[in-house]
Amino acid sequence: MKYLTEFRNGEKARRLADEIRKRTTRNWAIMEVCGGQTHSIIRHGIDQIIPHEIELIHGPGCPVCVTPLEIIDKALEIAARPEVTFCSFGDMLRVPGSNRDLLGVKSTGGDIRIIYSPLDALRIARNEPDREVVFFAIGFETTAPANAMAVKLAKQHGVKNFSVLVSHVLVPPAIEAIMNSPTNRVQAFLAAGHVCSVMGFWQYPPLSIRYHVPIVVTGFEPLDILDGIRRAVIQLESGTAQVENAFDRVVTFDGNRLAQQVISEVFEVTDRSWRGIGMIPQSGWRLSQAYRNFDAETRFGVSGICTNESTLCRSGEVLQGAIKPHQCPAFGKQCTPRTPLGATMVSSEGACAAYFNYGRFLKAEVTA
Repeated sequence: MKYLTEFRNGEKARRLADEIRKRTTRNWAIMEVCGGQTHSIIRHGIDQIIPHEIELIHGPGCPVCVTPLEIIDKALEIAARPEVTFCSFGDMLRVPGSNRDLLGVKSTGGDIRIIYSPLDALRIARNEPDREVVFFAIGFETTAPANAMAVKLAKQHGVKNFSVLVSHVLVPPAIEAIMNSPTNRVQAFLAAGHVCSVMGFWQYPPLSIRYHVPIVVTGFEPLDILDGIRRAVIQLESGTAQVENAFDRVVTFDGNRLAQQVISEVFEVTDRSWRGIGMIPQSGWRLSQAYRNFDAETRFGVSGICTNESTLCRSGEVLQGAIKPHQCPAFGKQCTPRTPLGATMVSSEGACAAYFNYGRFLKAEVTA
């Protein structure tokens, strides 16, 4: 399959790993921003074939994982209402709230439906006008255009029983927050290629200059990631810091301007809380004033939510790159994909799920 099998060539991977090894003379810490990249790294053993001097730090690039507990609990409260049909992508259904998850709500009679596009939720709302249809709109910049378009079409067609619970987060402010952290160890970033396919990478040069940090826009296949690491190491070893596009078969500097246009029309930038990390200023989107009538949080008046994070789960430290998943005492014991304490164990992009599913640092007696 074009653009897939040729980026999984074992011989080319070994050559890239050899070049990285020859270029590396010091210890370097490189963060892959995206959870999809983390899964690819662990699945293909990329971190095991590069020099031990290079540490790959897993970043907060899993949108399911960073959705704050407060939003999850609001989703649970809305979804439990008898008049509501709650629509979500499948990866949100087992993310734990304070006391239960969406599957738990469904098991007690909640009308919760797995969909594959926000336009599916809009179609349900048009076909079932007697139901309040709510779509759980989460994600980084990648999912925002389709979510924005669903809201725009709902307004255009006068679909009044449709609303969205929004928890969008943005990558550049997260990078800035990481670099400003007093405990930061990251010296270079592998930027998420799919985010940049929408937004371009025009937002990254100021960050690279301000913090003197290499940023390499990187894809998700093994050769993509190895090439991203190679480019980052070359910059680190030479003392340079700039933005490179190693995913130019998909990403351009400007990105998708039409997608950005619909995003800017429907959403506006706001402060956003990240699960396990805390508040990052200007790091999210909410519905703009012109579309505020479609805000499920306002429509259903969900407020005063008291959250209750697990005292055993250290997923916040995993999301910040402070620890690796297996360094959490609950990993593979109290916390497994069947009994997750945090979103990083249940999400398809979560670092804990990657370590567990691919048997990394997992004791033989531990089973899923």
